[in-house]
Amino acid sequence: MITPSEIERAAARIRPYIRATPVIELEPGAFGLDCRLALKLESLQVSGAFKARGAFNFILSHEVPAAGVIAASGGNHGVAVAHAAKTLGYRAEIFVPEVVSPVKRERLLALGANVHVTGANYGEALAASRARASETGALAVHAYDQEAVIAGQGTIGCELAAQLGSIDMLLVAVGGGGLISGVASWFQGAVRIVGVEPVLCPTLHDALAAGHPVDVPTGGIAADSLGATRLGELAFPICQRFVSQSLLVEDTAINAARKALWDSLRLVTEPGGATAMAALLSGIYRPRPGERVCVIICGANTDLHAFPA
Repeated sequence: MITPSEIERAAARIRPYIRATPVIELEPGAFGLDCRLALKLESLQVSGAFKARGAFNFILSHEVPAAGVIAASGGNHGVAVAHAAKTLGYRAEIFVPEVVSPVKRERLLALGANVHVTGANYGEALAASRARASETGALAVHAYDQEAVIAGQGTIGCELAAQLGSIDMLLVAVGGGGLISGVASWFQGAVRIVGVEPVLCPTLHDALAAGHPVDVPTGGIAADSLGATRLGELAFPICQRFVSQSLLVEDTAINAARKALWDSLRLVTEPGGATAMAALLSGIYRPRPGERVCVIICGANTDLHAFPA
């Protein structure tokens, strides 16, 4: 288990390099919901998603060799690692699968990373990155299955506790489990936490059902950010202990949530960034009257030309 003390140390370590992202508390009846709703806007984080927290914490916690850092990613983790490497003066080599969105690939190249597009999914890109790391000796930064990465993502919990005080329910999108296990490690059961996943990327849902992480097929509109093929081994016991359940949402609900966030709040999100909100707006999660609900809006690396009309 990762402790709140580890997360506090991570927060101090990464503070010079990341943003304390805002929380907006919405007016009564927002989106037609009978709850007290707040949104944590990690979509405004450096690199465009929460991933920068874990990337900076891991790199700053380790000695980086001359070969620099290497990572596999559906997109956002790679952008975060490339951003952290450029900021700290290291080389970055990033492996992405064929489902990577063009906008994320362009961001990687703009950050000066050496980019390899390989494999049909994240798992295949990860295997290729591991083979390359064994050749070069570069420091491998996993997208979600390293303690320092999880502790970095857990710093969102620190901020939320200071910004909102009490929370009844926290809705969190899940890919490999780094974000949800990080914030769950901070709150230690004091807040009810529910994961939200696309129907086509059910890593946490299937792991909880099986009692251990299992391989899952991935697809759909959020596969480039939530398309991990297996929940992290470190994340699973944390989620098993502190996460209430995983809810599954359809791609249509994710797109509807993206559109609603834009129409009502002028917030731009990528599909993965709106997935947790989709559970609330589609009625998959029904809050109790007056319940204090917070949703983490976790990313905004998207092509505006492909934004739902």
